Amino acid sequence: MKKAEGRRQKAKGRKQAAFRSLLPLRFLPTARCLLPSDGFSLVELVITVAVLAILTLGVIPLVQVTVKRQKEQQLHEALRQMREAIDQFHREAIAAPLVTPGNPNPNNPGPTLPPDARVRVFISDLTIFTTDNPDRYPPDLETLVKGVNVLPFATGGLPGGAGNPNVNATSVGSQQLLPKTKVYLRQIPIDPMTGKADWVFRSCYDLADSTSWGGENVFDVHSKSDGKALNGEKYSDW
Repeated sequence: MKKAEGRRQKAKGRKQAAFRSLLPLRFLPTARCLLPSDGFSLVELVITVAVLAILTLGVIPLVQVTVKRQKEQQLHEALRQMREAIDQFHREAIAAPLVTPGNPNPNNPGPTLPPDARVRVFISDLTIFTTDNPDRYPPDLETLVKGVNVLPFATGGLPGGAGNPNVNATSVGSQQLLPKTKVYLRQIPIDPMTGKADWVFRSCYDLADSTSWGGENVFDVHSKSDGKALNGEKYSDW
């Protein structure tokens, strides 16, 4: 009896083992892996902050130098624009006396262009120049923005000629040319060092070491900033 009972228990165990092998995987226990804990340790945080601080200390000066260099380039460009406008105004202002009344000599066609190829017109309204400004530089920067009356050089006679300080017209054959307004500056540039359209002026009659503007004309412009450039020069000396 005991042997028969043992055989039945073994057969029952084999059936249960076979049944468990046929169970789907979802009934099997899930395998778990050990993951590291979330967050950083205090040592890791200290090292991270130190590295970021070192990188920041190296980047900030580089950014500051880059910004300063860009402003210096803008200052150079602003000074170049104004000085070129002043020089062109002066060339066309002093070209007016070259215009003479019509010459009755048929072999002489009359007024011709001055030898400077950059001059194509002359300032016809000479009343803007005072007796304190015989060299005919612009009286101020606003004049360069507002513009002045100019006339082209013609091959015919000029009514009034060079003796008239305000030549109202010139003629080419039977066609009369009226003066037009020429603008030399679109606007007064902003000084990138001060953030204002405010400049130091120098008259052609001011001394080289003068610290104030005589007011006769605008011969040159400089920055009002007292800072120093990357090359060690003062912006006011540019």
